[in-house]
Amino acid sequence: MNRNLFKSVLYITICAYLTIGATAAFAKFAPETNIKVPVASKVEQERPYVDIKETLPEPIVFRHGDISWLPQLAEQAGWPRKTWKKLGNIILRESGGCPNRIGSSIVDKNCNITGWTKATNKSDTGLLQINGVNWDPKRSGTQLLCAEHKICKQEQLLDPVTNLAAGYILYQKAGWDPWDPCAWGPEFAHRCKSSSN
Repeated sequence: MNRNLFKSVLYITICAYLTIGATAAFAKFAPETNIKVPVASKVEQERPYVDIKETLPEPIVFRHGDISWLPQLAEQAGWPRKTWKKLGNIILRESGGCPNRIGSSIVDKNCNITGWTKATNKSDTGLLQINGVNWDPKRSGTQLLCAEHKICKQEQLLDPVTNLAAGYILYQKAGWDPWDPCAWGPEFAHRCKSSSN
């Protein structure tokens, strides 16, 4: 073998052994890691970032007379799609679409309570103005919501989805009657004539 060729092969071999040895020596001092790098999906590869705003639902802003949020919340509460039109009309009539509304309250365009009328129906609550006979254990009546569903406080019904879910429970038991003055008896006949159900 040519002497220069021999020196070159020897030099390469020594360098290779030194590199392997140094790597092994340093490896025992390096921290042990089990980092798994997730493989990006095809969509993520095409679009390398996700805007956090796109993943969060827009908060609902309630305004008097606006029920654009109805499909989203009615579906969450279990109302069948075929009921949404009438449900929306009842919500507009009962609360104006303001979930914080309590019977006899006056609200502004942003659903802020600004005053009270002389009416005495302060147990009527939320979007569907659910009456205390359905939830208040101190009142005479069925207290269906309290007895069977543990909705026993007015504050619970100020949550829009809880209110709609409670309304759906009443609807399943009695149809639209809880919101129809014509179904409430002769003492409500005056309201029945002026009602637009």
